[in-house]
Amino acid sequence: MVVGIAGGTGSGKTTLANLVLNNLGEDQIAYLPHDAYYRNQQHLPLAERVKVNYDHPDSLETELLIEHIKQLKAGKAIERPVYDFTIYSRKAETVRVAPQPIILVEGILIFVEKELRELFDMKIYVDADADIRFIRRLTRDIEERGRTMRAVINQYLQSVRPMHLDFVESSKRYADIIIPIGGLNAVASDMVIARLQSLLNGEAPVEFQ
Repeated sequence: MVVGIAGGTGSGKTTLANLVLNNLGEDQIAYLPHDAYYRNQQHLPLAERVKVNYDHPDSLETELLIEHIKQLKAGKAIERPVYDFTIYSRKAETVRVAPQPIILVEGILIFVEKELRELFDMKIYVDADADIRFIRRLTRDIEERGRTMRAVINQYLQSVRPMHLDFVESSKRYADIIIPIGGLNAVASDMVIARLQSLLNGEAPVEFQ
């Protein structure tokens, strides 16, 4: 089963993905974050890498993600890229991901491309207010990615917000499940986990009310 978790930056997608991983076990899930598939920028000087619009679908090698999902579904292991946000490019090493009963894909733009969207058996959109999402992104980018406050604000105004309105928000209509209040919505998270667990156990799935 292929499960997609989408939503705006800072909405809580990764929080939900981690809850699923922790509750169901990494030995049951092949995890593919879309962020790992940002295109390799090593051929560009750092000053040029910084200028790339990383919130536009073209910045991601989605065709490779699609191929990896298909390989995992066919029972073949894949080599997942590793992206380094501090240098705006991929690392030389990769992460080997073995096929598992559930393939979990997470990212802001995973419902935008039709070919990718059609691979998902369950599409989840994590929703949260824009101010909450911005605060979370600001904190994350400063603490984890070495960005300055001014750089985060500029990127948010120049690309993050307009790309969210153009691509991410509109992709919500493709979701089977919309989780409000972000990834910390315990009731909704528990329902998603229970449904996936029932499928792993070969039981009739827990139905959403």
